[in-house]
Amino acid sequence: MEQLPLRDIHLPDAVSFWPPAPGWWALALLLPALIAALRWLYKRIRRRDAVKAAAQLLQQIRREHAGDAKPTLVALSALLRRVALSTASRQDVASLSGKAWLEYLDRSLPDAPFTQGPGRCLADAQYRPQPPAEAELDALFELCERWLKQQAKKS
Repeated sequence: MEQLPLRDIHLPDAVSFWPPAPGWWALALLLPALIAALRWLYKRIRRRDAVKAAAQLLQQIRREHAGDAKPTLVALSALLRRVALSTASRQDVASLSGKAWLEYLDRSLPDAPFTQGPGRCLADAQYRPQPPAEAELDALFELCERWLKQQAKKS
């Protein structure tokens, strides 16, 4: 019997890392999209929770309003500022005061109720010789509710 010429076992070439398999391409495309979607969802939930808590606090301020307008105005202004800080970037909101603050509040409403309407008393009520009337405060509460609803719609 004749001996066959056999060769040694040949191992395949090492698997190259490039080009990656299709699953890695899909992961590279889906991972940034997933991160962006989670970030958007986090911001939306944070905004919704802030607005919901603010609406509850607004109702509490309205119930506790006992004729003394200045503390009520201070509480309303602080509430609006806290909501704005929770829903917008700190650089856009934190340094605003006076007319600039009222103009910022007007941005989300079609008319200008803070600079030209009942919202003006947030900026100048401390300097008036007489506190705002009950009707002005009621209009301001309605305006704050409207602003909060508009903030909830933004998300």
